[in-house]
Amino acid sequence: MNKLITKIGDHYIHIICESKELNNMFEKNFHSDICAENELPDLIIKIEEGYGVPFQDYEVEIIKNESQIQYRRADYLIEVNTEFRSATISVYNDFALKHALTNLYSAFIVYHNWGLLIHSSCAIENGKAHIFAGQSGAGKSTAAKLSYPRPLLSDEATLVKITSNKVTVFNSPFRSELQADHFEGNVELASVQLLYQALQNQRTRSAKSDALLHLMDKVFFWPYSDEETKTIMRLMTDLVKNVPVYELHFQKNNTFWELIS
Repeated sequence: MNKLITKIGDHYIHIICESKELNNMFEKNFHSDICAENELPDLIIKIEEGYGVPFQDYEVEIIKNESQIQYRRADYLIEVNTEFRSATISVYNDFALKHALTNLYSAFIVYHNWGLLIHSSCAIENGKAHIFAGQSGAGKSTAAKLSYPRPLLSDEATLVKITSNKVTVFNSPFRSELQADHFEGNVELASVQLLYQALQNQRTRSAKSDALLHLMDKVFFWPYSDEETKTIMRLMTDLVKNVPVYELHFQKNNTFWELIS
């Protein structure tokens, strides 16, 4: 049995997995934190394989009872206690595991009113973070690649901690194509760009109400209650209150950074 102790955001996570194949995914994206061995885990996750069928669609069924919440997709099943302290994830393959971990951690940080996972890429410029969000195909991964050699905090799911007066970004292990360099701590979020590919670069500030509307469908979440939806709305409201959001029309080269820096 393999046990990985890692830190995601502010949280110490213990992951127990017997499968060598599935462990390859953890070794690729999740950094082992030896210093965290003496820390009490915020979340313990047991991974099991042999569940379900290959990926069919993104629909997730949620069932809640007095002691447990289940998130069920054709290729994975998450069973987590209602305090989000221990969970079992059963999966068909590593693709299912990646999506299940994203689902679970998103629900975990919303439950604890800590922050959000936002479907976006994020890079650091002059010590501050800048998010690139948009519809599928808008250019999130392109913007991430074009941001080199700037440090990259995410290429798919940006990990955002939100308080009433401060928004920061942590290194995200929930990756698509580009692997994470080791990065300690968090960085202040200076801006959010809503991406549109264009022939010329142009950036315009969005009103807070428009920003809130456009960003809500960029959040990874699977709400099982009205209270959870209210928490997400409150967190997103604090984000757009503290961080400027822009529409960024950009050419497919790195000159768009001239409008941000």
